[in-house]
Amino acid sequence: MLKLLQCVMNIAMTHRDLTILVIDENAIRASIIEEGLREAGHAHVTVVHEVNGIARIIETLMPDVIIIDIENPNRDMMEHLFQLTRTVSRPIAMFVDRSDTASIEAAVDAGVSAYIVDGLKKERVKPILDMAVSRFNAFSRLRRELADARSALEERKLIERAKGILMKMRGLSEEEAFALLRQTAMNEKKKMSEIAQSVVTAAGLLM
Repeated sequence: MLKLLQCVMNIAMTHRDLTILVIDENAIRASIIEEGLREAGHAHVTVVHEVNGIARIIETLMPDVIIIDIENPNRDMMEHLFQLTRTVSRPIAMFVDRSDTASIEAAVDAGVSAYIVDGLKKERVKPILDMAVSRFNAFSRLRRELADARSALEERKLIERAKGILMKMRGLSEEEAFALLRQTAMNEKKKMSEIAQSVVTAAGLLM
């Protein structure tokens, strides 16, 4: 029970300790977001009213979450922000007063986790922030799983190639070639895929 309580407290502490960057050229709208965040228990909130030079601010501040609010978005400003968000691997929530299908699709492609049209209200800031973080985490997890699956597939292909080389060069059966790769990996304390790569590389040099 004590461990469970400590875990819950750690999660809550992590949530409160989020460093949040708010980008909003309108001071009144920015104050709405900031008030909503502080009422939700977030103390580390930085508000920036100027879009120019924001990349340097992000690099310096290293925020956990970015909230962008645009009262009157134009195409150039949106494209500039989308270029920025494509390079930032963080949860991003964006509020806009108006939008179109192309802008929404561009926001999704740029990695915006939550894109809210005409919905800037103090009481909505926290749930939208939570949604952005949850979506970002879910997408990141799927991306890692996909990368792991691709890596595992490439490793299997590499091992199959190495097995084929050993079978041809040493006259081994498939089981014997696999056993040799596995035993060599154990002896050298390496992954089997690393040994397989060495076999493939060596065979390439001999050709």
